[in-house]
Amino acid sequence: MRYLILHNVRSVHNVGSMFRTADAIGVTKIYLTGYTPAPTDRFGRDRKDFSKVSLGAEQSVSWEARKTLKVLLQELRERGIKIIAVEQSERSVDYKKIKISTPTALIVGNEVGGIPQNILTLCDSIAEIPMRGHKESLNVSVAAGIILFRLFDKP
Repeated sequence: MRYLILHNVRSVHNVGSMFRTADAIGVTKIYLTGYTPAPTDRFGRDRKDFSKVSLGAEQSVSWEARKTLKVLLQELRERGIKIIAVEQSERSVDYKKIKISTPTALIVGNEVGGIPQNILTLCDSIAEIPMRGHKESLNVSVAAGIILFRLFDKP
């Protein structure tokens, strides 16, 4: 089981892009938490701006919107799912060193603020993509793609 959690991601374009990547790698389910935009609007209508980027991946990948990330993490942990955050932190390790052998949920966060510290403390591990250039980070959808294919692209 492969899960992707998008927490407080602002951009509908980033979210749509991550849906496409999740479909490509075979993510079981995507959870949208906080104010992350969903494929449908508050009236349940399909969002054209979303489907333009996702190319319909919201139809092939199961998804669920949740308000509270902490409650979701508790539920996943009770089901034996390992929680990995993608973030720069004192506790983070190079993403290439992380190995998974159990059902896993990967969390990516806000484009500017990242994943809050109180959420990082609830994670089993924190993965970081080392930066070799002048910039400190990657676009959230790019980072998610790198990590998803590294961790989940196993036969």
